[in-house]
Amino acid sequence: MLTLLKKELRLFLTSLTGYTVIVVFLVTTGLFLWVFPLEYNVLQSGFANLNGLFMLAPFVFLFLVPAITMRSFAEERRNGTMELLFTQPVSDLEIILAKYLAGVVLLLFSLIPSLIYLITVYQYGFPAGNIDMGATWGSYLGLFCLGAAFTAIGLFASSLTDNQIVAFIVAVFLCMIMYLGFEFVYSLDIFGKIDLFIRSLGINAHYTSMSRGVIDTRDVVYFLSLISFFLLITKISLEKRKWEK
Repeated sequence: MLTLLKKELRLFLTSLTGYTVIVVFLVTTGLFLWVFPLEYNVLQSGFANLNGLFMLAPFVFLFLVPAITMRSFAEERRNGTMELLFTQPVSDLEIILAKYLAGVVLLLFSLIPSLIYLITVYQYGFPAGNIDMGATWGSYLGLFCLGAAFTAIGLFASSLTDNQIVAFIVAVFLCMIMYLGFEFVYSLDIFGKIDLFIRSLGINAHYTSMSRGVIDTRDVVYFLSLISFFLLITKISLEKRKWEK
């Protein structure tokens, strides 16, 4: 599995994909945080925090992560290399995990440079260091978990088709449902006592909870369960398509 993981990472980092993802994330968040005079702008807010980044980044990830994962299985199937891949001396689950971890590592690579935003806010606070580091690190962890969940969803979408564009659209739709769909249903206030339960099924509730700086085991278990579920149905999807052939 390690060999396959290295191969996937090499494919990302020797092509434009990996660098494009990192640059797009940094440029998009940078413009909104420091240039555009909107609610996300750090300089205009007057507060030493990165709330704008953690409000904006999930929406960037809604499109960026599916762009990372859309080629995972769709391209293999389109190029006719899927059968060759599954004849390797590794299990289906190891193949899925290798592709998943490669996507997560690339996601991490895009997050690390954004620490320069944290350093800047830390240094230019009044006084210097006047920033809630607990909430900031909790938000970073929550953002990483959110991205990891989106990666698992995107991998599942890629397993459904041999068309990368279709995989991208399906992944964006599913990520949007998981991030915003349950919040929307909750806002309707039509299910009475189970409204809070419905909200807890969505990613946003747990991401918001982690952003407060207190890591609740329920939030961690939620993300691990969500990731495991989508990796499992990815495996089922691939096995089904193999039997169909």
